[in-house]
Amino acid sequence: MPTRRTVLQGASCLLVTHTTWSTLAASAATAAPTEPASDLLVHSKLPLNAETPIAKLRSSFVTPQADFYIRDHGTVPKIDETGYRLKIGGKVETPVELSLSDLKSRFPERNVMAVMQCAGNRRADMVDVGYVEGDLWGPGAIGNAEWTGVSLADVLSAAGAEDGTGLHVAFFAHDEVVMKDDRFDYGVSIPLEKAMTPDVLLAWAMNGEPLMAEHGFPLRVVVPGYAGTRSPKWLASIMVQDEEADTPIQRKEYRLFPPTTTKESADKDPNVVINDMPSNAAICIPAAGATLKPGTTKIEGYAIGTQNGVAKVEVSYDGGEIWHEATIDKQADTQWAWIFWSVVLDLPTGQHQLAVRSFDGVGGSQPDDIAKIWNWKGYLAYSWHRVSIRVG
Repeated sequence: MPTRRTVLQGASCLLVTHTTWSTLAASAATAAPTEPASDLLVHSKLPLNAETPIAKLRSSFVTPQADFYIRDHGTVPKIDETGYRLKIGGKVETPVELSLSDLKSRFPERNVMAVMQCAGNRRADMVDVGYVEGDLWGPGAIGNAEWTGVSLADVLSAAGAEDGTGLHVAFFAHDEVVMKDDRFDYGVSIPLEKAMTPDVLLAWAMNGEPLMAEHGFPLRVVVPGYAGTRSPKWLASIMVQDEEADTPIQRKEYRLFPPTTTKESADKDPNVVINDMPSNAAICIPAAGATLKPGTTKIEGYAIGTQNGVAKVEVSYDGGEIWHEATIDKQADTQWAWIFWSVVLDLPTGQHQLAVRSFDGVGGSQPDDIAKIWNWKGYLAYSWHRVSIRVG
């Protein structure tokens, strides 16, 4: 089981003015903790991987930075903002180096509310089917934030990026990946078509605060709708190129294998790059294993959609025999944010299995059985989320 750790939170001011920004940024630059802030559930310390307690996740529509899940692959670099430079090259007319001040002064500022989610969110649900490799994330490797920065498309256009199908935008970061006995710099890529959509950001702030060290200070990529691995922190350089990034993270990790694949056959079996995240939903309250009083109970959770949004959420207390439509409590005017839902049910005495499923705008839904989507890496666990409780 993960253990709880509590440390003091740095850079906690919610309102950032021009006079306070440099002070807050300096604080973020020097804070490279080996323990997360708040009471995140720690899966590992190096790399630091910690998820948000599920009930806390439901307590705020915009997830506070200190409560946001942390997925690192190695070290947390300490970067001095004053000397920071972002390099842009490859298939561009004008290779360029930009400081953070250059980005802020030369390009329009943009705010995007978007979910960030680990591809391994809910991986622990797959354990009952078979072995999975990696940290056993519950449904808390996700968060919803308002990101502030500049559109990557604006920066690439200013550099004269080539416009061609099949091109890729590769991101290289300052963090060193620690993977078994191997160490290498983090690097991933996304298709140029996605990179040129206006909501893909080079972000320096989260919920009005400068990024904390563990969330990518001074600059990170935010790719809404994609797995969190495609939004690297501590960005060092960007290259427009013909192929995907030639890095271990891009070429070997975050690939979706069929259920028949084993660890031994992974290099031979067909697989696809994980980019887009599927629709998903989770029950946040009540907690798994809870004992409740008979009578009416409020069940609460989150749901995320694809480009078709979230149209409906349904909840069952008998494992999926009978379904009750939930109320959408809160949603944002953007396809990239999650929604909060709830339903009040009259639960009889006994053992119950709660289940939730969501539907998108064209009627698509989640698979009922996790076994149908099991894979040895434990990626994209998006079947019905089930929680067992007792009433009485």
